[in-house]
Amino acid sequence: MDSYNQNRDTYIQAEVVDSQTGSKGIAKTFMANVFLWMFAALAISALFAYLFSSNEQLLSYLLNFETGKLNMLGWIVMFAPIGFVLLMSFAYARLSAPAITGLFLVYAAINGISFSFILLTYTASSIIGCFLSAAAMFGVMAFMGYTTDKDLTSFGRILMMGVIGILIAMLINMFMKSDVMGYVISIIGVMVFTGLTAYDVQKLKRIGAGVEFEGTEAAGVRKLAIIGALNLYLDFINIFLFLLRLFGGRRD
Repeated sequence: MDSYNQNRDTYIQAEVVDSQTGSKGIAKTFMANVFLWMFAALAISALFAYLFSSNEQLLSYLLNFETGKLNMLGWIVMFAPIGFVLLMSFAYARLSAPAITGLFLVYAAINGISFSFILLTYTASSIIGCFLSAAAMFGVMAFMGYTTDKDLTSFGRILMMGVIGILIAMLINMFMKSDVMGYVISIIGVMVFTGLTAYDVQKLKRIGAGVEFEGTEAAGVRKLAIIGALNLYLDFINIFLFLLRLFGGRRD
């Protein structure tokens, strides 16, 4: 009997270890997919930004060179990304995995087209410098979010309130056109989205760990990975844009 109990306890312990190891493996695979989609979106955005900024014919579809003002298509490109984010967020449950994947990739392309104006406004050296700085800050905070044992949930709620505050302040500053206020908003923006990177990575890690436990189907996992990639993409892009507003050198 004692031998039976010892064997049973050993078996149970082995099952627990295997379960924990499997969950960690699934979480790592899920996170790898999230980052893969995020990097793919960044690559698509960079490609379209370069294509439109370096080709006058493509740029003419967005900008009237004589007046220096945006065409109708230019305005659509500027505001369409907001619509794509809202659509993917609020219609998530009704969208299939291929549909949400397609929307994400189209969103990245349209975002890249709108970024072509950034390449025309700022010097190449300042863009590269801010991009590398954003990558370093994002990488450090992503690592911290993935490895920390501290629960960042309450921290994330505060940061989300900060995002709302930033949006309101930016709307107000559109009318005030205050350089000082713009500078302050950019500083706070870098801090908020840097912190959100750690929060989002920890949240995604927990989602990945619960995927098998909840019995999520492959299509559902794919959708979760795309939405996770969207969140991290937005974190990185906002860090980069706010850094560019702070330190970017404008072309003469």
